[in-house]
Amino acid sequence: MVAQETLKKVIVEYQDFLKTVELQTRDVAFEPKGKYVMVGVRHAGKSYLLYQRARELLAAGHSAEEFCYVNFDDERLIGMKAEALGEILEAYHSLFDHTPILFFDEIQSITGWERFARRLANEKYLVFITGSNAKMLSREIATTLGERYLAMEVMPYSFGEYLRANGVTVGKNWKYGREANHVRRHVESYLRFGGFPEVLEYQNKRAWLNGLYGRIFFSDMVVRNGIKNEDALRLSVHKLAESVGQPAAYNRIANLVKAAGASTTTASVQDYVRFMRESCFVFSIPNSAAKFAERESVKKHYFIDNGLLNIFLTNPESALLENACALQLHRKYGDGVTFYRQNVEVDFYLPENGLAVQACWSMKDPATRTRELKALEKLSERYELKRMFVVTRDESETIALAGGGTVEVIPLAEWLLLMETYET
Repeated sequence: MVAQETLKKVIVEYQDFLKTVELQTRDVAFEPKGKYVMVGVRHAGKSYLLYQRARELLAAGHSAEEFCYVNFDDERLIGMKAEALGEILEAYHSLFDHTPILFFDEIQSITGWERFARRLANEKYLVFITGSNAKMLSREIATTLGERYLAMEVMPYSFGEYLRANGVTVGKNWKYGREANHVRRHVESYLRFGGFPEVLEYQNKRAWLNGLYGRIFFSDMVVRNGIKNEDALRLSVHKLAESVGQPAAYNRIANLVKAAGASTTTASVQDYVRFMRESCFVFSIPNSAAKFAERESVKKHYFIDNGLLNIFLTNPESALLENACALQLHRKYGDGVTFYRQNVEVDFYLPENGLAVQACWSMKDPATRTRELKALEKLSERYELKRMFVVTRDESETIALAGGGTVEVIPLAEWLLLMETYET
């Protein structure tokens, strides 16, 4: 039970905070009257998007007194139950005569929150909700909420956002100007330490990332799901990281975990991967050429941030390059991203967009070059492709395929920035 005086104090404190908090504006456009459920991994910037939306509303003429912001990670609210959520409105209305604009941060710990959210939408409140559990976007919850809310996945910084956060602005012709050196320098850090906004503030980035992983592992995977066999789960994370870029069947991961000394089963590993996805820690893409059963059981798994992936790897360059490509495509196209594997393998294939992408650290080795180009050529013979890329560390050329079509070999930094504004 949370006292009304505590709720009043929380509401007023955050009204002052929202007026003064420093912001790095993200590339997010909100619908003017849209209600949102925003979900993403811890520290991806969900709270700051709430702050950003509050500032936009202030600029549009709203008063800070209209804001009712509650962060459910606040220790003063520990133990709050769904049936008590209505008391937040009572506390607000005892202080102000406005119709509140509601901001509920990290609400996933309140079982049954979605019924309260549905009632608020029915009563025409403007509501913004965040959480760090992908189950909040599940079909079951979406059914409860109906079409009352817009879903938004919040990810760490894109490369363009990362550059701006570091004070680098790129123009149309940045490759030929002074910005080029800044972009190349920053892509090294982005590739290895990822795009979490807070990681920019630390000299020892790896230590911060290890700490974040520890919190995600323990709070969002172990505690939330009542895991008893922590060793098997931990090893599953490691083996999934080592398998980035490779189609990974659950039984293969289970065998690797058992070979490393932990007892587990294929069914358990399947659950572990689901827990990782629900924690917004990894995402998975299917083989567009596979039959249904294989599409569901043999997927490629990528980490939601390169910095998190990098803490598990040695000699990580190729895996980090491919993961960075996967992140940008997932950010832009969501579930539209697949891979293609049938005699040849194309790392990323987007059927609806006619886009094919290979991730390759270097094309200088003749065998590598032949393999990457042959796969794209085979895919282009079967499907109409609007554009084909080979994303490399720093190589650039244009290659005409014998069977028709053109492959663009492009450096990672250039491709990441291109894809932020790319339209098909």
